[in-house]
Amino acid sequence: MKKFEIGIYSLGDYLHDPATGKRISEQERIEQIINAAKLADELGLDIFALGESHQEHFISQAHAVILGAIARETNNITLSSSATIVSTSDPVRIYENFTTIDLMSNGRAEIVGGRASRLGLFELLGYNVRDYETLFEEKFELLLKLNKEDKITWRGRFRAPLEDAVLYPKPLRGSLPIWRAVGGPPQSAVLAGQQGVPMMLATLAGPASLFNHSVEAYRKNYQAFGHNLDEMRVGVTNLFHTAETDEKAFKNFYQYVNNTFINSNGHPFNREAYVDALDIRNVILVGSPQTIIDKILYQYEIYNNDRVMLQLDLGGMPWDQVDYNIRMIAEVIAPAVRQGIAQIDERKEEE
Repeated sequence: MKKFEIGIYSLGDYLHDPATGKRISEQERIEQIINAAKLADELGLDIFALGESHQEHFISQAHAVILGAIARETNNITLSSSATIVSTSDPVRIYENFTTIDLMSNGRAEIVGGRASRLGLFELLGYNVRDYETLFEEKFELLLKLNKEDKITWRGRFRAPLEDAVLYPKPLRGSLPIWRAVGGPPQSAVLAGQQGVPMMLATLAGPASLFNHSVEAYRKNYQAFGHNLDEMRVGVTNLFHTAETDEKAFKNFYQYVNNTFINSNGHPFNREAYVDALDIRNVILVGSPQTIIDKILYQYEIYNNDRVMLQLDLGGMPWDQVDYNIRMIAEVIAPAVRQGIAQIDERKEEE
């Protein structure tokens, strides 16, 4: 029986708390992120992931550095990215950073490679946003090649060629899990399937059934290109917030997700997308613990996914709420979800 993985992720939001107007220091915010990972590890969650965003209102620009610190403060939890922006980074440096984290964590590192949902980093890091798609595809293919081959000879458009290059250090088990981050139209899911890599599907709001088009496209192409079906994996990311009641969670969370969108994207979070967030069909995981359990199981019935990743520390949310949410995931939600998934799988086998 497969293990269903439950983890949390952060994009490193660094904002004032909309409820109080207060903002902690940059140093305190980084410590919060490290403490969230430590707590998740102590409570037995499966993954902690941290993304990078090179602009105002974020703190994890050097996400690999922070993950390195977390590696030394944790024992069991998988350390991942959410995501590493491959388009504007050198795949060689990405690989060196994460193989180092892998050794520091005794083999717990992985990479989720993404294209960037915010475009300011292209100018900051010296790339042309008009090359958005081609940059990512070329560099992601190189990253996969670095992970598979000992000596690499390679030529492309966006970096100097490699001639019999050998990278150091080596990951503990010879290679790293490398996922492809997928969002928006299914074309990226198609390519993930063709490449035979695990897919991490970003969901924001709306019916879960809409996102299943990407899952189906991924699985269809994974099989068509002859990859090992035992290695096919689907992860799903969700916005997450829980409280004692549906009403309290629904009311409280909007101010934080809205704060993130106003400050980082320049526009508020769509109220029409949020108004039915408590509906079991909506991918936003907001509500009481039981509501969220029901929603995760509903999505599992649709996607048959292997992993769920929960974003819960956004918008300047204070530590006491982050702490509460992590504890509710680990102590209440995760055990019930795993039991429910075991029952779903058993029922499917009988059918």
